[in-house]
Amino acid sequence: MDILVLGGAGEVGTELQALSWPGDVSVHAPGRADLDITDADTVAAALAARDYRVVINTAAYTAVDKAESDVVAAWRLNALAPAILAAATAARQIPLVHVSTDYVFAGTKTDGAYAPDDAIDPQSVYGASKAAGELAVRTGNPRHAIVRTAWVVSPHRGNFVKTILRLAAERDALTVVGDQHGCPTSAADLAAALAVIALRLATDAAAPTGTFHCVNAGDTTWRGFAEAIVAGSARRGGRAVPVKGIPTSAYPTPARRPANSRLSTDSLTDAYGIAPRPWQAALDDILDRLVGPVSEGVSKP
Repeated sequence: MDILVLGGAGEVGTELQALSWPGDVSVHAPGRADLDITDADTVAAALAARDYRVVINTAAYTAVDKAESDVVAAWRLNALAPAILAAATAARQIPLVHVSTDYVFAGTKTDGAYAPDDAIDPQSVYGASKAAGELAVRTGNPRHAIVRTAWVVSPHRGNFVKTILRLAAERDALTVVGDQHGCPTSAADLAAALAVIALRLATDAAAPTGTFHCVNAGDTTWRGFAEAIVAGSARRGGRAVPVKGIPTSAYPTPARRPANSRLSTDSLTDAYGIAPRPWQAALDDILDRLVGPVSEGVSKP
């Protein structure tokens, strides 16, 4: 069974390639130089060259602040490319799994986590372009699963965990936004969920389609997340530095951040039996890989 993974150089794409897939599965992850997903003819030729059973799209323009001034590039990769992929996969009756984001929501919900059927209201170029990509997939290929996620971290590339570890090693104290709430998500756990969904869609004509959320269980603030990272690093021999919370207003950015990025995974559990583990356990695994195991005589929380 051949599976096409797009965005293979990113955090989630890297973890998808590292998974222990069933023995009959071959994962193909061409680089951007080998497959331009913003070119319809190139995508059609790539799908015709091999009998792919499912396509997983993790490719995206994710520079949230830069997107505010780099509008065309953000829309090309986040909206045009999904439209091309949806049309090309539908033409060959191939299911499409597409990764999206919490930024499609306004982030103003006050009564808990966002459900997949809550109204979207993006507040940034990045969020708007991702919302357009969702619509393109939703209308372009009926055999789709759109998987929204948030606060993705891993041992790869640049992300919040790696930034906090670096700053904690350099500074005596950290200041981090403390009034934005969300669900940290391990790229490895997200990749594992995407694999379950993709394999079901590839082998079961009755597999659930639609929009789902996948984040690790539990929620925190960016400050709370930073405190957990610093504490976890300290248990592994790193520096323990205080983390001070500041309001969003004290850290202005070009793109507006959602105050509430919490996502409900109930529909994912109902449809695919996937119940994500707590984000704290996922963070421990990442810190084990980045920093090393917990120091002898110190137990994990």
